[in-house]
Amino acid sequence: MEEIQQPTPAYQNSGITRKRDDYLEWPDYFMAVAFLSAQRSKDPSSQVGACIVNQENKIVGIGYNGMPNGCDDDLLPWSRSADDRLDTKYPYVCHAELNAIMNKNSADVKGCTMYVALFPCNECAKLIIQAGIKEVVYLSDKYHDSPEMTASRRLLTMAGVQYRQFKPKKTEIVIDFNSINHPGMLNSATK
Repeated sequence: MEEIQQPTPAYQNSGITRKRDDYLEWPDYFMAVAFLSAQRSKDPSSQVGACIVNQENKIVGIGYNGMPNGCDDDLLPWSRSADDRLDTKYPYVCHAELNAIMNKNSADVKGCTMYVALFPCNECAKLIIQAGIKEVVYLSDKYHDSPEMTASRRLLTMAGVQYRQFKPKKTEIVIDFNSINHPGMLNSATK
């Protein structure tokens, strides 16, 4: 029986340019979107972003931590500590997870995955569960031993929401707005 040979890719014989090998894979892309959205936060001590993705790798919600819509963030406190808790940001600020769920651009987020910089607190875990999100991918769990995070893990586990720490393929992603003018890129006048 004669062995069937696989065809040689066209780019190997014809001088066709190959696709890039260093493109962002989906998980890195989604976590980068979460980190980019965090740049919108006005919080001087914590900038957190979240990105919700459906099963087709389409982004359906993005959010970052900040004060509620319609509330003047110049009149509310941004402190982490004060003698009176009402003089801190904590009673007022909306977490990135809440804002991503509220900013959704689809009917619901059931079965979706949330990419978020920090492991969600217990209040955000409740929202994630109620919204039907099936998986949380987080980068940092720096508050792991706090009661809020312990409660969060208990709730997520009970509700069957998977959670896992993100392991980036790339540790740094640079956005260079000048790269569009790189000699290798097509000039807009020649497109």
